[in-house]
Amino acid sequence: MKEGLFNGVPFLQFDRFGENGRVRHARVRHAVFTRQGGVSPAPFASLNLSVSVPDEKARVYANRRRAYGLVGRDTDTVVHAHLVHGRDVARVTQADNGTWLPEVDGLITDEPGCVLTMNYADCAPIFLVDPERGAIGLGHAGWQGAVRDLPGALVRAMQQAFGSRPAALLAAVGPCIGACCYEVGEPVIGAVRGAFARPEALLVWPGGNGVRPHFDLPEANRQNLLRAGVTQIEMAGLCTACRTDLFFSHRAEKGRTGRFGVILGLMQ
Repeated sequence: MKEGLFNGVPFLQFDRFGENGRVRHARVRHAVFTRQGGVSPAPFASLNLSVSVPDEKARVYANRRRAYGLVGRDTDTVVHAHLVHGRDVARVTQADNGTWLPEVDGLITDEPGCVLTMNYADCAPIFLVDPERGAIGLGHAGWQGAVRDLPGALVRAMQQAFGSRPAALLAAVGPCIGACCYEVGEPVIGAVRGAFARPEALLVWPGGNGVRPHFDLPEANRQNLLRAGVTQIEMAGLCTACRTDLFFSHRAEKGRTGRFGVILGLMQ
């Protein structure tokens, strides 16, 4: 990933997408924001983009204006999702700009002028770009999304809606909690064993010992993308729990923290 700075707000971008890349007459713009560059105080310091935590709304909206300004938008001209750790995917049109789509963890669109956004604090951002069909998809996958195959559902939704070929899709898995820090018990262990053909590759013991295994969330999401036929995948390789200087982490900060955001849009 490469680093950028806009009006004092740091952000990260995937090399695979290329900020100057075009998909059928629309420019793909994307960013993974960090927790830096905002106005919120601790424990939400400082670029908290979520109103689901007890940060003052005025600060959250100020943070959103700073972040979304990267693509010339504000909170009223992007599309949000009420995340529920599921696998449902919604197709977005320009009529959805400024709205919150209920109970979905995936958003897809092929309409220039649509900017998708989601917030995270250990779960994995899933990015999909279809350069052939001019379409994009954004997903949210923690352990529940991984065992329910949200990444695969996102791919299949793009196939059905736009005729996307999985082999043509460019994918990325953003910063999330890594196997180094994600110790799990039941029901996660049982769910992983029931969802993956080789769960032993995803339930690991860092250092070779420990009472309970750790779940490799980024690899689980990569495996889901591969299973769906997507092979062009970039991994952020950043653990949110290790890097609380850069990201919010629900696990590392014991729930008292904010949410960092990502955007993925088709610009006119």
